[in-house]
Amino acid sequence: MPSLGPVLLHLLCLSTAAARPSRRLLERQTRSLPDYAISYAPYTYLASTESWFPSDVTTHLQNTIPEVNGAPIGSVGSATLANLNGFGTNMSLTAPNMAIKPSNQPAWLTSEYGKPSGGLSAAPATLVAVQKNATTVDVFYFFFYSYNYGGNVLQFLNFDDHVGDWEHVMIRFVDSKPYAVYLSQHGAGSAYFYSVLEKNGQRPVTYVAHGGHANYATAGTQEYTIAAGLITDTTDKGFAWDPALNYRGYWYDPASKTFTSAGGAGTGGAEQATETATWLNWLGQWGDAQYPNGQNGQYCLFSECHYAAGPTGPVDKNLGRAAVCENESKCTIFNNIDDLTEQTKRRREAVMCGSGVDECAALVHLLAEKAEQGEDEYTVEL
Repeated sequence: MPSLGPVLLHLLCLSTAAARPSRRLLERQTRSLPDYAISYAPYTYLASTESWFPSDVTTHLQNTIPEVNGAPIGSVGSATLANLNGFGTNMSLTAPNMAIKPSNQPAWLTSEYGKPSGGLSAAPATLVAVQKNATTVDVFYFFFYSYNYGGNVLQFLNFDDHVGDWEHVMIRFVDSKPYAVYLSQHGAGSAYFYSVLEKNGQRPVTYVAHGGHANYATAGTQEYTIAAGLITDTTDKGFAWDPALNYRGYWYDPASKTFTSAGGAGTGGAEQATETATWLNWLGQWGDAQYPNGQNGQYCLFSECHYAAGPTGPVDKNLGRAAVCENESKCTIFNNIDDLTEQTKRRREAVMCGSGVDECAALVHLLAEKAEQGEDEYTVEL
């Protein structure tokens, strides 16, 4: 009788080879998101005056042109979720025909299709879970909009308009229970203990500001401290949006910088089944590059401009953070729902006005006069 050793060894090798998943399959499916990521997902209200609704990233890609230094490197729709991470970080997704101007905007940019009805938006949210240690998991709820309307100053000027807009809510779970919630706000944000937030059942309620889509803990006029209070954010219980009804879900490992699919729900889940997760690693701009001062109606006041560059995506939002805040310096978790983090207020003051608030306000008035006189392209010398 021949020895069975070589036969068994061969069968074992075949079994191991057959069981070893490809990198593509690993990207597609590992483990599902924890149940608490869905049962405690934020319940969100868009403003009743909103004109730029949640967008599907695939629709955004289908309508933008990949450009580097203002020159196209592909045609409209040539960048896809499948190939996006193969493009460089210096690439921007540009809206054709100067659609960055609010007066030029086509339907895909306003994303009327994403207007929630009965809590359901046709635009999937993007959920990313990050295991921090044996007891702590951060779950990021990313919301994408094809356009960001920054806000009106003195009824004549707009600042911070840009194509593409990523905002997020992060809930930190400790022992599967929500501990704290971070709300992103125009590149900064505020953090609160879960217990102090308004609830819909057990789900924290958040409010999305009109146009700029910053997330807040309350309805009303929000403290968006720019130029002596000339710009504010507005929130109310307009369109109810339940992101748990339609989303793409992922895990992220900060050590290997790898995203893996966790499955989703609704349209997002159906689309995700045929997608890989590599698109989330792309570090380019999800909108037009910033125009130089004086070009295409661009004007700037200190470091704040009418047309800003498109944002980077989820991977650039400090997913591996130890603190609750995206900017971990001086991160405060508030126990009062009416508090707004100093990170948000100081950032806006520093960017727009520095220490000279009066001088800043005077310059804003000067810009307003020029706009009222019909000057479309001009530069303020500082």
